[in-house]
Amino acid sequence: MANTEREERPERPAESDGTAHLFKALGKQIKVLRERAGMSQKDLGLAAHCGEDLISAMERGVRTPQPEFLIRVDPLLNAGGVLCAAVDEVREALSRARTRHPDWFRNYARVEADALALHDYSNQAVPGLLQTEEYARSIFTQRQPFLDEETIEKRVADRLDRQRIFERWPAPTMTYVLEEVVLQRPIGGRAAHGRQLRQLLRIGQMRTVTLQVMPTNREEHPSLDVSFIMLTPKGRQQVAYTEAYGHPRLITDPDEVRVFSERYGIIRSQALTPRESLTLIEKMLGER
Repeated sequence: MANTEREERPERPAESDGTAHLFKALGKQIKVLRERAGMSQKDLGLAAHCGEDLISAMERGVRTPQPEFLIRVDPLLNAGGVLCAAVDEVREALSRARTRHPDWFRNYARVEADALALHDYSNQAVPGLLQTEEYARSIFTQRQPFLDEETIEKRVADRLDRQRIFERWPAPTMTYVLEEVVLQRPIGGRAAHGRQLRQLLRIGQMRTVTLQVMPTNREEHPSLDVSFIMLTPKGRQQVAYTEAYGHPRLITDPDEVRVFSERYGIIRSQALTPRESLTLIEKMLGER
């Protein structure tokens, strides 16, 4: 394909240790059990306290069903212990899982997966951890220069896999500040935009997550030049991460990290409150 970008593809955990068939089989079993129970993906998501997109991704083998999820949905689907029986194998497969992200992103992905706290300021697009599969695919499909189809699918799967952080317990402290314009940009089209807004509402209502919106009409702003993420790794000092034009940077210097921390504090003070932010998203959905 002309004018395409392709990256060297690291093995996925399921491919490197031979457990791909396990996750695909589990996904198929969940789908069969769900349909037999007369439930839609949305119904099961509501009953299991997770998103419809997550159910869809697990049934297609894109996301790995977590042990806690299998235990939770087994009685919901009248599975009679079939899903619970796979829990030990899933735990073993996850314990052997190796990182599957591009080389330039792996250091950050390792820190993010075990972080005690994550604080994200985004001014261009919805943060990866909050994206629906549809939104993520649109982002990667539209990127210039074009990515080939294999790379797009790999990156979408990797992004969704990172969202397992919301299933961790004890959960990390997570806060997000999104520029209002990010919510207004209909990436993927009108229908996909609506589903992304609903996902933000769902995640923003989680008791382990704080989501705020920075209004466009603010006359002052401390960080117009770059979006960034603050992470607190286990047993280490806080770090910062920025990425611009394909140039990622994991910042560990305490003085530089302090600058980003101070910026983030000011941004949060200028943004709408969490309740005001969710109300704004609800209003945007109502105006569609």
